[in-house]
Amino acid sequence: MPKLAIKRPKQTFRGYREYIDGIPLEMVLIPDGTFTMGAPESEEGSRDNERPQHHVNISSFLMGRYPVTQAQWKAIASRSELKVNLDLDPDPSYFKEPYQGIDRWRRPVERVNWYEAVEFCNRLSKLTGRNYRLPSEAQWEYACRGVTEPLNLEAGASYPPFHFGETITTDLANYRGTDDKDSEWSGSYGREPKGEYRQETTLVGYFEVVNFFGLSDMHGNVWEWCADDWHSNYEGAPTDGSAWIDGNEAENVNTENQSYSANNQDKSSYSVLRGGSWVNDPDYCRSAIRNLYVRRDYRYKEFGFRVVCAGMKSEV
Repeated sequence: MPKLAIKRPKQTFRGYREYIDGIPLEMVLIPDGTFTMGAPESEEGSRDNERPQHHVNISSFLMGRYPVTQAQWKAIASRSELKVNLDLDPDPSYFKEPYQGIDRWRRPVERVNWYEAVEFCNRLSKLTGRNYRLPSEAQWEYACRGVTEPLNLEAGASYPPFHFGETITTDLANYRGTDDKDSEWSGSYGREPKGEYRQETTLVGYFEVVNFFGLSDMHGNVWEWCADDWHSNYEGAPTDGSAWIDGNEAENVNTENQSYSANNQDKSSYSVLRGGSWVNDPDYCRSAIRNLYVRRDYRYKEFGFRVVCAGMKSEV
């Protein structure tokens, strides 16, 4: 059987490099565009909460090339003078050993909840004078897909499930590539064979694969927190790329997403994670996947995040 084509764009990108106590944070420019959010019923592994598919207009922003690393987290979490609302544990991650003999500080940080991720963004903003925050769901999916044109849904057009193409392998991303008989999950997707199950995070950028915008690790490794409140489907979702925040309607129509209603725990205690993780099967690593109804105070060893920033367009 012939293998499906895998897209491998060159590793070039526009953006800038920030230094946090000497530790680089690479921010990639995500261009203006319009895309179709969600997945059709025909996509293998798709779920009702990924529908209805709808067009979203996105204004340019910058996104971290990788999920936030343990080193980046420690550099900010250790700076108590930057505290905005919360104290932060400088070393919360479960995986503390080197990976294949390489410094473990290049692993993504995990075991951080939504409120702590927001505090990191607020501290980073305070330190740098820029506006860092969590991405909206729409920004995250747009950045993951690496497209700037919407689909013709009436003609039955669709995007591939992954930015690589129609399938995924454990040579391209870190996920569970073996069958889970207890949960009846398959370790393969589409026509690709099964792979390996590493049972841990890998270093960011380990696979040396980027999408068309220049982002790495958008599929697997760690789930990534988004700013939005949880919604069970896309009925009534914003079409301007803003975070869908029920507890703060003014911010719901603000494309800069400057608030996360972080103090509104009663109204907005559930949020969304995207991208899948090292522990999940490939279905859960698709561009459209949404982690179901997760409390913002949960900390798991597969939960991480990456940051976005608006208004900067200088080249690296």
